[in-house]
Amino acid sequence: MRSYRSPIRILTGLVVLLGAWGFWLEPASLRVREYRFSIPRWPSSLAGMRAAILADLHVGSPFNGVNKLRRIVGATNASKPDIVLLPGDFVIHGDLDCRFVPPEETAAILAGLRAPLGVWACLGNHDWWFNHTRVQAALEARGIRVLEDRAVRIDRGSAHFWLAGVSDFWEGNHDVDGTLGQVEDNEPVLAITHNPDLFPRFPSRVSLVIAGHTHGGQVWLPIFGRPVVPSGYGQRYVIGEIVEGDRHLFVSSGLGTSILPVRFLVPPEISLLALHPAKGPD
Repeated sequence: MRSYRSPIRILTGLVVLLGAWGFWLEPASLRVREYRFSIPRWPSSLAGMRAAILADLHVGSPFNGVNKLRRIVGATNASKPDIVLLPGDFVIHGDLDCRFVPPEETAAILAGLRAPLGVWACLGNHDWWFNHTRVQAALEARGIRVLEDRAVRIDRGSAHFWLAGVSDFWEGNHDVDGTLGQVEDNEPVLAITHNPDLFPRFPSRVSLVIAGHTHGGQVWLPIFGRPVVPSGYGQRYVIGEIVEGDRHLFVSSGLGTSILPVRFLVPPEISLLALHPAKGPD
């Protein structure tokens, strides 16, 4: 009988360690991860522009309260981005072990973000399920522009680009054509939307589409992959850079959790994208 005790104790210890990692240590962590992207139709005059992506904040989810949000704002500012993009899901409600934080409180903290080209957002499905009008009003009252099927021109020195925000795939009108129809010239376009399932509808005219929603699956098991991905495309658009033909997508793993308060090998991150022109002519 004694010969079995040691393996059982080792297995028990491993299960406890993995549980602590997935349900405590990793969800409570925070990292800034930098990416360098070479994207089409991006001119040399805009080379090196840095965009900080804060996706799926879900303020009030476990280990993601207002103090964590202040840490996120501080770490983002320390990275000195040119622009900050917030692709939706600011609130959380009704999930396991969550504490509802009013969007006005969240917006007051996000107002501390600093970037010379501004702080811009679109809304996610959780924002719509709660009250999309209230979430948008809270953000805009604090100087954070919300782009729901709208495109705006952004000037950087003598160059400019367009930022197109398309509303949520599940709950919004997600009018890609109408949004891009607001672009008035042939200068480059960045697009933000919450759900990457909208990506196939974007034309190659857009240099890069930025999304969140999937949380990177929250759990990645080597060999087995990501057991749960809230996407009609399975793992096709789950995380990171995806290139299909001459169309480019980036999906952030996000910062909060939803449904289950777990992250395993998919740590919360502030994604910092350095944008450069693809090889060849601008």
